[in-house]
Amino acid sequence: MAENFIVTTTENIPGKEYEVIGEVFGLTTQSKNVVRNIGAGLKNIVGGEIKDYTKMLEEARDTAVDRLKENAKSMGADAVVMMRFDSGSISTDMQSVAAYGTAVKFK
Repeated sequence: MAENFIVTTTENIPGKEYEVIGEVFGLTTQSKNVVRNIGAGLKNIVGGEIKDYTKMLEEARDTAVDRLKENAKSMGADAVVMMRFDSGSISTDMQSVAAYGTAVKFK
């Protein structure tokens, strides 16, 4: 993947004119192992950040964005604008993350 591929949450990219190609998505579902889930359950009792789940969400977000970029590149896009995230729990130990936006081609 090209390192200069632009993914932005804004509608416009300063200094660039583009045409819209279409919507793009990157999806992933992740889970942690049973031992870490037990640790997270204990942390739930005493309170505080559950670092293993934070790490899981960071990994899921990064994977979703990488897949979004791959999807956009396969459509011939040069960038993605209006990128957003959506996430949700599938069960107590699984998290789904979607990155979505609009693929564009520079003029």
